[in-house]
Amino acid sequence: MDFMTKEEYVADFLREGILSGRFARGMRLKQADIAEQVRLSITPVREAFRILEAEGYVLSETHRGVIVAPLDVSSAREINELRVLLESRLALAAMDNMTPGDYAGLVEIEREFEKADARNDREAVRATNYRFHRQLYVLARQPQTLRFVQVLWAKYPFDLINLIGGRAGRAAAEHRRLLKAIRAGERKAAVDALRDHIDTGWRELRAYLEKQQTPATPAGPGGSARRPGRAALA
Repeated sequence: MDFMTKEEYVADFLREGILSGRFARGMRLKQADIAEQVRLSITPVREAFRILEAEGYVLSETHRGVIVAPLDVSSAREINELRVLLESRLALAAMDNMTPGDYAGLVEIEREFEKADARNDREAVRATNYRFHRQLYVLARQPQTLRFVQVLWAKYPFDLINLIGGRAGRAAAEHRRLLKAIRAGERKAAVDALRDHIDTGWRELRAYLEKQQTPATPAGPGGSARRPGRAALA
């Protein structure tokens, strides 16, 4: 595990909580509540809020305090392309630095991911997915690139992808393919696996949202009109 200051620890705790859905979009975050959860003073929590505001995970509003930032799904296509570029770079660098113990740690996180999927715990699925990718990229020892990736994650609609039936099971298979390539030292296969993993989530999200974009139908007797779903991504 990489060394973290107290504020970095709190920031990572909040990132995972936001991406897992434990802290919902638009939810107000209170310093005292977070400090109690992480068993630290308010000072590192306040500093963590500043870090996350700079990354785009939270917003500071005059009358509401700090809230979890809402999503702008219209930018997801560009973000997806940037994720492929930067995360591939980190995965390759991680392979250069990875020890057998590091690899075993990734395998264990993947097992936790699959167990969470088996019990249909969506919050845990998203939390362990975050830990899997972050732990892999930490091994790259490229903190600036990782910081850019975390900014992209703040703006990516992981919560919508989580609504897609069977997506977690397919993601688990994609993780295993990536791990297999890493273990074999096959750099191209690892990049291909990671790219397909990210792109598949994007394609499934587009398909899901297109299904939701259904024109309203006339109401039947005693019924109500069906409302159109969320607009598809650009």
